[in-house]
Amino acid sequence: MAEKWDVVIIGGGLAGLVAANYLAGNNLSILLIEKGKKAGGRARTDQIRQQYFNLGPHALYKKGKAMSILEELNIQISGRSPKLGGIIVKDNREYKAPFTPLGILETSLLNWKERIEWAKALKKLMTTNTENLAQLTFKQWVEQTSHSANIQSLLYTLGRLATYCHAPEASAKIIVSHLKTVMSGVLYVDNGWQTIIDQLHNKAVISGVQVQTHKSVKYINTMDHDHFSLVLSGDEEISAKYILCTTGPHELHHMLGEKSAFSRPSFAKITPVQGAAFDVALTQLPEPRKLFAMSLTDPIYFSVHSNYARLSDDPGSSVMHVFRYHHPDDTLDGTKVKNELELFLEKMQPGWKKYEITSRYMPQITVNQRLPQLGDEQMLQNSSSIIPGLYIAGDWTSPHSILSEGAASSGKLAAEEIIEKEKSGFRANQ
Repeated sequence: MAEKWDVVIIGGGLAGLVAANYLAGNNLSILLIEKGKKAGGRARTDQIRQQYFNLGPHALYKKGKAMSILEELNIQISGRSPKLGGIIVKDNREYKAPFTPLGILETSLLNWKERIEWAKALKKLMTTNTENLAQLTFKQWVEQTSHSANIQSLLYTLGRLATYCHAPEASAKIIVSHLKTVMSGVLYVDNGWQTIIDQLHNKAVISGVQVQTHKSVKYINTMDHDHFSLVLSGDEEISAKYILCTTGPHELHHMLGEKSAFSRPSFAKITPVQGAAFDVALTQLPEPRKLFAMSLTDPIYFSVHSNYARLSDDPGSSVMHVFRYHHPDDTLDGTKVKNELELFLEKMQPGWKKYEITSRYMPQITVNQRLPQLGDEQMLQNSSSIIPGLYIAGDWTSPHSILSEGAASSGKLAAEEIIEKEKSGFRANQ
């Protein structure tokens, strides 16, 4: 006999664990299946030689949906916010970043006319009603905002910083919405994002959620009108009244099979947001004042996160990230990209190799499962009714947000929909 569950959650990343915590305590039997060794997904933190490495640079929006949801779940988060400012690199020259009022006045990147125009662009950014941008690409919005090449480049640079999206054809509504949230500040988390994952995991388990790692779902079959059959790795079979899938769209498509209602052209076009990450720990910084830099001419980011968060067992160590944002059409040479990132790090921290404790290079990591594009909103609203009893959550499933914002908010929403469905069924049977 197949083991029966009320809810099976597929995936133990941020979305799955948030959902598990909201579902717990509602008299439901809940099983969370995670294919990896431990929960966390792309929010996990790896400890290498006493250094805490997130999977590339991670920041939590201080005024974002994810922070609000984590606070609601009583997750304790410690860390500090990086200072605004830093360096903008253009054509191999360094300029003061115009991200603060003082920076706007002092930077030599912009002439006086551009400084006034940039200040107006930032004001427009913060006051724009993003609902009015639903039919615009980010490129169209940027070109409407300014005709100055410098200011357009700065807006694209900020867009990459806020969303990791190096694609002007992406949705203006999503990019500008995330930009507005980022401008309210971000938090670098002490000991990495694993501290958030561990708390979510432990609270879920204490509340009765069963978590099984090293397991994946091979197939999802509908048995009857109110149950699913799931075939797991090892050909174990279980059944569920509800399924909450937090994997990517292509994994879900594979689990459901070619004949499912999910097999539709719009989902086949979903493109992930990807980048290359070079995570580095040094015994000391050759240039202690250079903590943040972005290139205006190349899609590259550099930031020392350990100045604001504890990311090493040795308080004297420095942990930093160099990141290259990939465009979906890029043809990538991993060795060439690594050299590019090392050269940018050398520019910011000359002679860094002499102080290296450890480093890790990941040439192509998925940052978000969906590059947000025009038309996604309608597509994703329709996806909520793919198969009755099957719910989806994850960074790609929210029509309104991506990254941790999309993951946490969709996890909460899916859990609430399952709880409401169960309550309405109970009322109908009374």
